[in-house]
Amino acid sequence: MSQPNAQNVRHLAFIMDGNGRWAQSRGMPREFGHKEGAKVFRRLAEYCSDIGIGCVTTYALSTENLKNRSRAELAALFILLKEYLKDAMVTAPKNDTQVKIIGDHSPLPADLREMIKTVERETSIYHKRLNIAVNYGGRDEIVRAVNRLIADGHTHITEEDIDSALDTGGCPPPDMIIRTGCEIRVSNFLLWQSAYSEYYFTDTLWPDLTEEEINRALDDFNSRHRRFGGA
Repeated sequence: MSQPNAQNVRHLAFIMDGNGRWAQSRGMPREFGHKEGAKVFRRLAEYCSDIGIGCVTTYALSTENLKNRSRAELAALFILLKEYLKDAMVTAPKNDTQVKIIGDHSPLPADLREMIKTVERETSIYHKRLNIAVNYGGRDEIVRAVNRLIADGHTHITEEDIDSALDTGGCPPPDMIIRTGCEIRVSNFLLWQSAYSEYYFTDTLWPDLTEEEINRALDDFNSRHRRFGGA
């Protein structure tokens, strides 16, 4: 596999779509797809770090998912997240990566919230960044950011203020967002941050995504002329 050119990509984001459909097409429950998808997430997040991408954001569970998924499916997702957080305490020093769970934590189980606090605190000293969006919605994030600024006493709010108050504060905007699973929409993901992001849509379901396809997406990114709203 040839080494991709990732030097122009500081922040790569993924809408990880297709786990349930992948499992159902194989006659398996949706939870099986999430388990396989979690393996792919771990592998590809580490791959992105290895090729020099300093910030990766993945969309794991939206605010709508939290309301509409079955209890069994949510329980399976929370177990997978706990397993990852436990492992992250061991792998973060080796990967020099801080882990942050973005989104509204308040509806999450209490033990999961405590794990999140611990992992975010213990990994905050590292330089690379992995954001995992759980109970996340872009509109909700903006509302929470503005309310946080108001609570801090701001009476005039600038774009820079909002940038800093978002869940992704400290990260550059995503250069490219890759969406798997055949859908061509943004699904309330990083709405503020993605104002000038490049998108790459693929029919590949998340559990089938490979390093080779990420390389193709990066090659495609490097072939584009980014205008950032200009001519």
